[in-house]
Amino acid sequence: MTTDLLLRERKSLIQERLRTEGRVLAVDLARELGVSEDTIRRDLREMAAAGLCERVYGGALPIPPDAGLLTVRVSRAPERKAALARVAVGFLRPRMTVFLDAGSANLAIAQAIGPQLSATVITNTPLIAAALMEKPGIDVILIGGPLNRAVGAAVSARAQRDAELLRPDLAILGTCGADAEAGLTAFHVEDAEFKRLIASRSRSLLAAVTTEKLATAAPHTTVPIDGSFTLVLEADAPDSEVAALRARGANVVLAKEIAG
Repeated sequence: MTTDLLLRERKSLIQERLRTEGRVLAVDLARELGVSEDTIRRDLREMAAAGLCERVYGGALPIPPDAGLLTVRVSRAPERKAALARVAVGFLRPRMTVFLDAGSANLAIAQAIGPQLSATVITNTPLIAAALMEKPGIDVILIGGPLNRAVGAAVSARAQRDAELLRPDLAILGTCGADAEAGLTAFHVEDAEFKRLIASRSRSLLAAVTTEKLATAAPHTTVPIDGSFTLVLEADAPDSEVAALRARGANVVLAKEIAG
């Protein structure tokens, strides 16, 4: 009984630290609680299996919020996503070939493209393709195949075969979580596989990330964060996270730096 109580207390403390501090390290918890690192690692494995956190090297991260279907996510925080989009479209250049991945922030980017831009935009997301059809200078290519309702896009084997033929100048990736150590992550395995493939085919990468997704990790890794990345973050992004991402070589741009 005492052992069960201590285990519950440890896990409760770990959850509270994840909520308040954004990450935990096994070595620090072991020292604080007077138990072995192996004990803490076992606790973290059990919590990860229960969907309470995501394991990373040396510790754990909180799991990002899952807002559900794309058709639902597009109605969440539209002003914040529009602010990110206004910055992100500044990285699109005339005659570029751009892949625009699934995501509500990426839909905002499609909507923010001005009528003067002439480019080719490829997407696997019907909502994004529909928004791009209103842009007179944009040639739209829609990758097909069965749609994953949760992702709101085609990410199946057929979509992956189509993606293997692409060589975009820039891929704007959607993400469920973003962390300097864990990289970009996704909730759905097929979505993660598709993102990895399109990233490997692209010359450069960009992601627009809302603050609540920073220092979190979904269950499936997509791509690491490195010097090939531009990350567009909100003005309130924590300084510690910005510094950690820049230490990985990423070009981190805060919305306030451009949007004012």
